[in-house]
Amino acid sequence: MPALQPSAKHRAIFSAATYQLDATKAARELAMQLDDEDIGFVLFFCSAAYDLDALGREMNQAFSHCEVMGCTTAGELMPSGYAKSSISALGFSRRDFKVSGQRVSLDGFDLQSAQLCVSDLMDACQQDLKAPINTNTFVLTLIDGLSPNEERFLVTLDTALGRLPHFGGSAGDDVNLANTHVYSEGAFHSESAIVVMFNTHCPFEVFTTHHIESLDSKLVVTDADCTARRVHEFNAEPAAAVYAREAGISLEDLRPEIYALHPLAVLIGDQYYVRSIQKVNEDLSLDFYCAVDDGIVVTAMRPGDLFADMDAKLAAIQSRIGEPELTLACDCFLRRLEIEQKMMRDKAKMMFRRFNFVGFNTYGEQLNGIHMNQTLTGVMIGKPPAHPPKVSLAVERKAG
Repeated sequence: MPALQPSAKHRAIFSAATYQLDATKAARELAMQLDDEDIGFVLFFCSAAYDLDALGREMNQAFSHCEVMGCTTAGELMPSGYAKSSISALGFSRRDFKVSGQRVSLDGFDLQSAQLCVSDLMDACQQDLKAPINTNTFVLTLIDGLSPNEERFLVTLDTALGRLPHFGGSAGDDVNLANTHVYSEGAFHSESAIVVMFNTHCPFEVFTTHHIESLDSKLVVTDADCTARRVHEFNAEPAAAVYAREAGISLEDLRPEIYALHPLAVLIGDQYYVRSIQKVNEDLSLDFYCAVDDGIVVTAMRPGDLFADMDAKLAAIQSRIGEPELTLACDCFLRRLEIEQKMMRDKAKMMFRRFNFVGFNTYGEQLNGIHMNQTLTGVMIGKPPAHPPKVSLAVERKAG
């Protein structure tokens, strides 16, 4: 979507952050930073360290004048860099965005449910349309990151969305792997997803990028439980033993830092999509953050130059849409682990500031129905135009 002449008169997106761990103080601090009557929708990402029941009530009270949605994280992203035990938040201007959101249950989410959800969101957008839906709309999903129903939900929703670009992230819980939540209607929920439709006259581009390179070593999944996202065997041997041998380390040394540096991926078309390991079980099976089924061939991978890859991708988008108002980013927590292991946090901070990052560290990333790991996925949004084009009343509703 090409950039129109940007406006220097107002902001389209407001950002806020708090490190207050008391729910009341945190919500009030965010409300003070997002105290602008033009804000019509608030999106936030919070550490699982908060009392979620209390935070849910306080956020609902602090932002009673607008819709609020969000999720728990495995770390927060701000223009100042990576954060923990905090909340990052965004407020979207009513002048430049029409935002509509809906929470859905992951259990029993079928095509009829998806079509009804998309239709409801489009109807809501039509009430204050900023630009034609088919060309000026993107969709964000936030999903319970420990639900086995993520893949089915994404494929079903993508079918209903048609050509509308869709991205998102799986909620985390500070890498406790116990409970992940999304927030809507004043409370946090599990086994749920948030679907948010953004219609805007600001230029934007949805993207994904990763720095993982193939080693051409293939492992065949010979015994798996797809529902549990568990692989029992690679090449008819215990999965953890095969993986440790491939990584050149002992079984005792397997841990998240190793998974970040020795990823596995599946080849779909001509693109590799990472399937990250969550943990090793006592029976030497491996749990993954994405579904892996019997007969799938995974390829051993290695990290390339993370920052060169990210810079090339984001700079190219900026050349097309202009200076970013915001980059809303869903960044796999394993990328963060790699950056921290290699002591490159300052480099990450410079990149985040340059492209105005706000977002969260995820347990998985989504793009147009595909669930993946160890990527940076998001949307870069440009400055609002000085003179937004008027929208024709005869607007095509159909997304597909």
